[in-house]
Amino acid sequence: MAAFLLGAVLLIVQPQIVPSRPAVNSNAETSQSVQRELLKKTSQKNDFKENIHSNGSCQQLPQTIIIGVRKGGTRALLEMLSLHPDIAAAESEVHFFDWEDHYRNGLQWYINQMPFSYPHQITVEKTPAYFTSPKVPERVYNMNQSMRLLLILRDPSERVLSDYTQVFYNHMQKHKPYPSIEQFLIKNGELNVDYKAINRSLYYIHMQNWLKYFPLDHIHIVDGDKLIKDPFPEIEKVERFLKLSPQINASNFYFNKTKGFYCLRDSGRERCLHESKGRAHPQVDTRLLEKLQEYFHQPNKKFFELVGRTFDWH
Repeated sequence: MAAFLLGAVLLIVQPQIVPSRPAVNSNAETSQSVQRELLKKTSQKNDFKENIHSNGSCQQLPQTIIIGVRKGGTRALLEMLSLHPDIAAAESEVHFFDWEDHYRNGLQWYINQMPFSYPHQITVEKTPAYFTSPKVPERVYNMNQSMRLLLILRDPSERVLSDYTQVFYNHMQKHKPYPSIEQFLIKNGELNVDYKAINRSLYYIHMQNWLKYFPLDHIHIVDGDKLIKDPFPEIEKVERFLKLSPQINASNFYFNKTKGFYCLRDSGRERCLHESKGRAHPQVDTRLLEKLQEYFHQPNKKFFELVGRTFDWH
């Protein structure tokens, strides 16, 4: 039914700590001088330090953030985007804007979490929880009003199942019991609309919050379901949105028949997902699944109207 849709394309992180040589990207919008000015404006003490490498690269604030959504395919998107030579991607989820302990550390701490990159490269970080965190849009706006944002979404019902599956396996690995998905989806005989996984799939509510601070043309929505079936066209759209030269091509993707999903090929090197990805979803009663899909019908319609496009969701 919903065996391994999204997770099946999620890939192993291949961190690039220090680039060996600069790549050419004439369309990159943020230079080192702009970074310094931004730091001065956002620092009360103006005591930021640039970590500069001997080859001319440095750590800088991201010009693009993958803001979500959780279990939407953010890791796959980041890995695919990292095929481009003008992209420098943060190794792990930073959680700067949504975790108070991290946010209190200030922008210098945030910069220190970034990879080394050249001035003409685009630094990208991804934290899926940003999309559904109420405080994040304003905080990102206060840092950089011209930020380019990437949002990857998939069928809300499928996302709920993937959300549960991730938490379930996390408990299993720790040898801790975890309730069945029916115990979360049903409350007093009705669909439990207070279940957090369901709330995370109410895309229009969270999108409204982001649109208070950023215009729609600063938020590119990636179709996570299409990324699974045919990744190259979706990545092409991301390249255009970020004003990158077209460097990623169809030959960078190959379908692995054994695994049943697309993997990446980069300079002759092939890589696929981590073994923790692509887990089978739990079996859900058909009537319950239909009830879940029916619940999302109106919220989906509101989201389509909000962003001016539709998606092939139930």
